[in-house]
Amino acid sequence: MDKEKSAKTSENNLDCIEKSGSVKANRIYCISIIGQVEGHYILPPEQKSTKYEHIIPLLVSIEQDDEIEGLLVILNTMGGDVEAGLAIAEMISSMKKPSVSLVLGGGHSIGVPLAVCTNKSFIVPSATMTIHPVRISGTVVGSPQTYYYFERMQDRITKFVSSHSKISEEAFKAYMMKTDQIATDTGSIIDGYEAKECGLIDCVGGLNDAISALHELIDGKEQTSN
Repeated sequence: MDKEKSAKTSENNLDCIEKSGSVKANRIYCISIIGQVEGHYILPPEQKSTKYEHIIPLLVSIEQDDEIEGLLVILNTMGGDVEAGLAIAEMISSMKKPSVSLVLGGGHSIGVPLAVCTNKSFIVPSATMTIHPVRISGTVVGSPQTYYYFERMQDRITKFVSSHSKISEEAFKAYMMKTDQIATDTGSIIDGYEAKECGLIDCVGGLNDAISALHELIDGKEQTSN
């Protein structure tokens, strides 16, 4: 019976990995946010993406599952749909179960709020994060209402990031509006150490550090920051 249960668990884990890049391991559940965060429009099949319609119900399931005691979020994302990314970040930040994030490779654009929405955040030294103003593709109406919408959206992102990390709104906006780092655009690219130094990310560390911190949060040895 134990072998059958183990085989069924492995099969379920493989199915979860294939569908949503997630896996249950011991007391924790790990989800990965990779490639581009897909929103209301379907991305081309050859492009790596994280579908928010998969992640959102999965988070509800994790919150309600008594066997799961903590959530680990692994990020290597170029960003993507702003509203979809913020929706996922808001859901994670409102969960009662302890959560830890780990940025590997990149946590760019809307990946920044996703990196800071957990109770504790980690980044590996070689990872980078891009902070830039909101962009839009397609037809844009050149009216005051359009620019007001952009301003409100950027304000939502800025307030969320500053309220879930140690960076101030002013400092985050300064990174967003730099003109000497990104060709043909404004913004900043920061590595793991600078992300920690400016207060955006809590710690520089890897997988073992993130898992250890999550177990400490689960066991009540460390207080949550959100």
